[in-house]
Amino acid sequence: MKKLLACLFLLVIMTVVISGCWSRKEMSELAIVLGAGVDRAPDDQVRLTLQLAKPGAFTAGGEGGGGKETPTWVVSETGKTVLDAQRKLAGRISRHIYWAHDVILVFGEEAARHGVLRYTNYFYRTPQSRETMWIMVAKGEAKDILETHSQLEKSSAQDIGYLARAKTGYSVNFKNFIVMLSTRGANPIASRVDIVERGITQGPEQEKPTIHKGAALTGTAVFRKDKLVGWLDESETRGLLWLRGEVLKGVITTPSLAEPDKEISMDVIRGSTEVQPQYDGESVWFNVKIVVEGDLLEQQSGEEILDREVREALEKEIAREIEEKTRLALEKAQREYGVDIFDFGEAFHRKYPKDWLELKDRWDEVFAGAGVDFTVEAHIRYSGLQSRRTALEE
Repeated sequence: MKKLLACLFLLVIMTVVISGCWSRKEMSELAIVLGAGVDRAPDDQVRLTLQLAKPGAFTAGGEGGGGKETPTWVVSETGKTVLDAQRKLAGRISRHIYWAHDVILVFGEEAARHGVLRYTNYFYRTPQSRETMWIMVAKGEAKDILETHSQLEKSSAQDIGYLARAKTGYSVNFKNFIVMLSTRGANPIASRVDIVERGITQGPEQEKPTIHKGAALTGTAVFRKDKLVGWLDESETRGLLWLRGEVLKGVITTPSLAEPDKEISMDVIRGSTEVQPQYDGESVWFNVKIVVEGDLLEQQSGEEILDREVREALEKEIAREIEEKTRLALEKAQREYGVDIFDFGEAFHRKYPKDWLELKDRWDEVFAGAGVDFTVEAHIRYSGLQSRRTALEE
């Protein structure tokens, strides 16, 4: 009986202690962060910029991306650290800063060139930070990126996040970026984001159209350890993706063999990359095999694609186009930046674990002098419901 009473008493105590949500915050008490930016301020301070959701704009009937009133509020503050800057922002914002819905984290160019480790430390320590937020580097200041607006989405942070998720270029989330930062023999890369012309609108009472500028992904930011050293443009980024085995779903356009002034476009549906390291005790080189499959969906010229010889010649031309882009990215990484951004070090480590112990501390130097041999294959799997000749005759 005493044991039963003791158990009942314990259950009552536990119910009192663990019931309720003592740390609960109502939605009406939260300032929801959609995007964050980190810039280097004077005197080596940190400027933290937050894009916050306006509560009314994200409810049914609220203003959309094209409304007169912007659905976000952008605020900035400087401090000695990211947390210090956030503390100062908390004194200006009437609600509790809530990070769990953050879509993007943007580093300004100057902050990235001086090293991002001092900034990322806060984001992987705080429990609210999302591992899935997209990491980007601005060509300029992160604050300017967060102050842009979207014509389709309710916030520019969501707009940029959708672009990153679409994988039309290189994209990396916070978790994988931190892994790259901490991996020996690897160097981080992130999306480059710029402010560009995104479209034009013209109302019935407007004499001239309105040009809308917004943020867009325009290439890749290249790091040596945690410091930004340069950029890859969009064409070089495509080569980067092929070399990393991250198949770029997109379009490859090449001139027609019969009519060079006209173009043929293939939509990439799948592909694979195989990297085989070779080491003879002195020299390191890599054999890279890339295989691409796609559908031919547009043809300006009149040659007969169903003809075997024409088809094979076109596949070779597409393969040459892919190899050209991969060589552009490789040469820039080796000759200009001297960093391995293709995970070649990981491939070498797997095949030669003992030799890796000797080379890992100077891997970037070894990579810069390594030779690379390419084998590229392109295969057209589908070329339309009818031949090009039949289409032209009709």
